[in-house]
Amino acid sequence: MRKVLTVGVIADTHGLLRPEVVAAFRGVDAIVHAGDIGSPEILRSLSALAPVTAVRGNNDREPWARILPETAVLEIGGVRLYVLHDVKELDRNPRAGRAAAVLCGHSHRPHAEEREGVLFFNPGSAGPRRFRLPVSVGRLTIAGGRVSAEILPLMAGLESGGRSFAAGDGGGARACDRVDHNSDRVPEGPRGGVRRGAGVAKGG
Repeated sequence: MRKVLTVGVIADTHGLLRPEVVAAFRGVDAIVHAGDIGSPEILRSLSALAPVTAVRGNNDREPWARILPETAVLEIGGVRLYVLHDVKELDRNPRAGRAAAVLCGHSHRPHAEEREGVLFFNPGSAGPRRFRLPVSVGRLTIAGGRVSAEILPLMAGLESGGRSFAAGDGGGARACDRVDHNSDRVPEGPRGGVRRGAGVAKGG
């Protein structure tokens, strides 16, 4: 029986951690924060749920945030996840780095799509609501080298559930879609668990 791992993906909290986030991430194997965290308490609270990989966003300018990297790599369940805040600042080919997915934030807009075999995933903003944009987080499910991404709405403004979407069907991924992506390029870590990269806040 293959091991199934889940990763909670969050971005743009700007100092606000909603109780719905704790409920959405309960039981995940790892959490990724894609920047604009806003407060070290956010990372401490998340690390009580699962190991956290976090990067610094453009608004994370306080002294506590200086120890956080601008990019990070998380290897989990045999896939490699590349994390940065603003996808427009991506300065490398993720395929060359054998990344199965690029996780980002900044725009506050939930979005998922496949580009040249790599999943690009923005969970949207989980912090204070901006204009009429949705408030949401994301979840990755990893099994057998396959990555599925899903947007999880936290309040009104984004339809829940979302339709299923298989990467490569030509339809293009949109907000609320579930995206499936295959990757068999990265060796699995010890015992199939989490191999944490830079920018990790340990639990406890």
